[in-house]
Amino acid sequence: MVAAIVAATRFLPLTSGTRTVATPAACGRAGIPAGARAILQAVLVMAGALLFAGDALAHASLVHASPADGAMVANAPRTFALTFSEPISPLVLRLAGPDGTAVTLDRFVQRGATLDVEAPAGLPNGTHVLIWRVVSQDGHPIGGAVAFSIGAPSPGVSAAAVEVIDWPVRIATWVARLALYAGLFVGVGGAFFANWVGGRSRSATRLGAGAILAGLVAAPLSVGLLGLDGLGATLRNLPEPVVWRTGFSTSYGVSAQIAVAALVTGLGAFGLKGIAGKLLSLAALLLAGCALAASGHASAAHPQEVTRPAVFLHAVGIAVWAGALMPLGGAFASRSPEAAAVLRRFSVLAPFAVLPLAAAGLLLAVIQLGSLTALWTTAYGAVLLAKVALLMPLFALAAVNRVRLTAPAERGEATAIAHLRRSIRAEIVLMFAIFAVAAVWRFTPPPRVLAAIAAEPASLHIHTGAAMADLSIAPGRSGPVSASMVILTGEFGPLDAKAVTLVLANPAVGIGPVRWPATKPGDGTWRVNALDLPHPGRWSVRIEIVGPDDALTELAGEIEIRP
Repeated sequence: MVAAIVAATRFLPLTSGTRTVATPAACGRAGIPAGARAILQAVLVMAGALLFAGDALAHASLVHASPADGAMVANAPRTFALTFSEPISPLVLRLAGPDGTAVTLDRFVQRGATLDVEAPAGLPNGTHVLIWRVVSQDGHPIGGAVAFSIGAPSPGVSAAAVEVIDWPVRIATWVARLALYAGLFVGVGGAFFANWVGGRSRSATRLGAGAILAGLVAAPLSVGLLGLDGLGATLRNLPEPVVWRTGFSTSYGVSAQIAVAALVTGLGAFGLKGIAGKLLSLAALLLAGCALAASGHASAAHPQEVTRPAVFLHAVGIAVWAGALMPLGGAFASRSPEAAAVLRRFSVLAPFAVLPLAAAGLLLAVIQLGSLTALWTTAYGAVLLAKVALLMPLFALAAVNRVRLTAPAERGEATAIAHLRRSIRAEIVLMFAIFAVAAVWRFTPPPRVLAAIAAEPASLHIHTGAAMADLSIAPGRSGPVSASMVILTGEFGPLDAKAVTLVLANPAVGIGPVRWPATKPGDGTWRVNALDLPHPGRWSVRIEIVGPDDALTELAGEIEIRP
């Protein structure tokens, strides 16, 4: 594969996992200086190798907890016990109380694969959630939560419902993402502009190189911050190796490595001219597009053969546009004799960047939203509306510049040049505001993901010596649902039941037990098509099975229904 990348002249393979998408790239041609050709090939080889990063190995799992998940205890426990399938190293242990506040548990004893954790004194009645994150022997971090209640459960509180937000980590993640955008778009885009359009000036080069250096700091830092976020750790855990292993084990770790390749290549392109500078700046631009397309919500959306190229085009278009603003503004501010020619060349190039950028952005928005109502009913939609509110004046300024100011500015009219300088400054401010808003998307899953999560069924497996059942309630959230049950004997053989009844109850909110007779439409699955579960939480389940000999078998368990 590496040899194919080096030899390719038209395509750079872009992959995540096992899916591959072809994106345009340019390699060397005859007459290219040997040094530039070698650097370009090295960049492509590195990007291709990084794109085929392997998956993580298997890791430990929790096999027993005391108190058990969902347990009701009369008195507050003095200790908690977590037993795993293999020895582990604890990283973060927290206990969230009924009011949602969390405390860190730092007093524990490890006995092989078991952690004995000292409980805080004076725990109040209600539902508590023990949140754990550990590292298994293979170095892979895992995490989870165990919910238990003292005295009586708290309404609506479960292990799945508790989320502890570490705001310092989130703010640092947002700042790092913003700096990385500046490096990839302003810095790499500026290197491309200087080599392909012109307008190379000392001030523009300093600003572009500064943006790239900021991106070179932010790229690896953002990986570590992602590791902190994934592990539920705090900023003081940043130096720990497991944090960095966690970050680099994700698809974003691949993106960050490609981003570093783009930034280093772009920084080198600032110091070169001629064909070598053109080649390196083009490689940097394409790698910047690959970095954004290698991970993220948009790139992971289906169909990926559409979304990944769309993200690539969107990112490249942004870099071409954003990278042009500071060199253009600097050229007119310094009254460079080349300013008019540079503006003329950019006005020819701009539509080829802006139109694909806008089309790809619209396509991705439609895919991510899923429905129009998601614009005003989800956090992702709110961020998108804020971005659109900034894009409208940005596009308006760009249109005015092209239609009314470009031609007179090229003729040297002082009034038009003054208006153009002010417009470019406004575009720069708007562009950075858009970067800041887009960086918030790191914390807002798109509506299509929320819809998929909401549609996931809740499942329960009950197995006794007499019979077994697999119950699925879809969707697995409160409200109107349907239930399906596969009934077998205790030895996994067919069970020709005469009748099956589903009995559900939620004593915590005073519901039930309510009985629903099931039907068997012919596919071997017993179904109840019209259920209403008005409250989330743990529901007790009883499945009554009337066998072929009229014997009654009852299977009992509990199932978690999401809000």
